[in-house]
Amino acid sequence: MGETWYYLDTEKNTPAYNMAVDECLLKWHRNKEIPPVLRFYEWEPAGLSVGYFQKTKGKINFKALTEHHIELVRRLTGGRAVLHDQELTYSVIVAESHPKMPASVKEAYKVISKGLLEGFRNLDIEASFAIPEGKLQTTQSAVCFEEPSWYELIVDGKKAAGSAQTRQKGVILQHGSIPIHVDNTKLYDLFEYPSEKVKARAMHAFKDKAVSLEEASPGEIKIDLAKRAFKQGFEKGLDIVFENFTFSMEQEEEIHSVMNQKYKDDAWNLSR
Repeated sequence: MGETWYYLDTEKNTPAYNMAVDECLLKWHRNKEIPPVLRFYEWEPAGLSVGYFQKTKGKINFKALTEHHIELVRRLTGGRAVLHDQELTYSVIVAESHPKMPASVKEAYKVISKGLLEGFRNLDIEASFAIPEGKLQTTQSAVCFEEPSWYELIVDGKKAAGSAQTRQKGVILQHGSIPIHVDNTKLYDLFEYPSEKVKARAMHAFKDKAVSLEEASPGEIKIDLAKRAFKQGFEKGLDIVFENFTFSMEQEEEIHSVMNQKYKDDAWNLSR
């Protein structure tokens, strides 16, 4: 019998709300108000999340965001921009001191990502961990899914899930995107390029770099099926059992306070 973690599915919410929930879960776990937790969520309207250190000026096409009805939000975690549209998003919150969590960020990625690996297997998708050869090559691209990092999930050499991690006051937050369908045209509209030719070249190359569940699966993938597969995957991969968790009225009020004061504010979202 594995250790009990909380599980919650907050379903569809705004980008600002989604990021506020992750921050509050991190704080509550640090204060020992809740055990480790796995959360699934979706985005409505669609969101473009940018990494904590990522620049937006000259990189993000704000006119296109408005035209596509996409809201921008800055994450607590690092990495590059991710379009959250037709996807399953997960977050894992667990203490750095947890006996299963290695000290190194890279090795902790591997442990948490075992849940993702088992989830892909439950969908009959043959995924594996990305293990870059030599030093990880980094490009100037602002797009997350253009290249995998250590222990992210790949299918036929293409990135199938993008994750980011932060550690704050002894607690790990790892969250990530598992695209069910990817709209390449919409994705590349959201970034600034020197010319349409450069943009077209990047968009064409992307087809060989990323893959959605829809493309990778031998059968049809609906969101509920994906949730079941990955929930069971985390149970098996991390050897845990889940207890359903819902927010109290006080917790919901705290989430909305963080959302309004931080994640809806340009002072945070456009800080770089």
